[in-house]
Amino acid sequence: MLGPWSRRNYPDRKGAEINMEWTRTHTLALAANDCAQCGGLGLRGGHKGQSYPCNCVFRAIFRQCYNRFRYCASRDKQTSRISVEYGPGRSARYVWGWKDEEFVADFCLISRRSLNDFDYRIFKYHYLLGADWRLCCRKLKLERGQFFHHVYRIQQRLGRIFRELEPYPLYPLDEYFRGTLHLPAIPRPAKNVVSMRTKPLPPRLRFPIVKAA
Repeated sequence: MLGPWSRRNYPDRKGAEINMEWTRTHTLALAANDCAQCGGLGLRGGHKGQSYPCNCVFRAIFRQCYNRFRYCASRDKQTSRISVEYGPGRSARYVWGWKDEEFVADFCLISRRSLNDFDYRIFKYHYLLGADWRLCCRKLKLERGQFFHHVYRIQQRLGRIFRELEPYPLYPLDEYFRGTLHLPAIPRPAKNVVSMRTKPLPPRLRFPIVKAA
């Protein structure tokens, strides 16, 4: 079963990812406190005074998505529930879906279409099949340093794609599983406002003054 990503265009292996405007609001909670590149802020200085997200942020996004992938894949299928979500479009209908199964399928499919053949073999052995670094190095004929170099690069690439994928990113997880409702703004009727009267008030009635005898 393929989720909403199956109806979208994936970034190919040689194509560039969709760029988004990263701010400190997106990176501060994900950045590593002891990171020597960003100093725990999640943003690094670039050319012409521009800032771009640090690699520790991308690795943190990947780890959160991978932990949720393991939870969904190991969950008992009998306890899986159907969830209802709002379907965007002119029809504005509500659709039903298996969010756990869709997340597992989207995680695997996006990873397969975003990595090259060699990196995907490492991803499949280490993350999908659960092999440790010793078994992967023996299978792929790599040294330990080379293996972890590829692992960090896989985490950084997939973490960025999971966040920048449009129009439905894989991260944040709460928006994926609960959905984000985007409806056009409906103008509200103006409340009854008491306005000042423009017409002049009628002249005050004048009564004759009666003096006491």
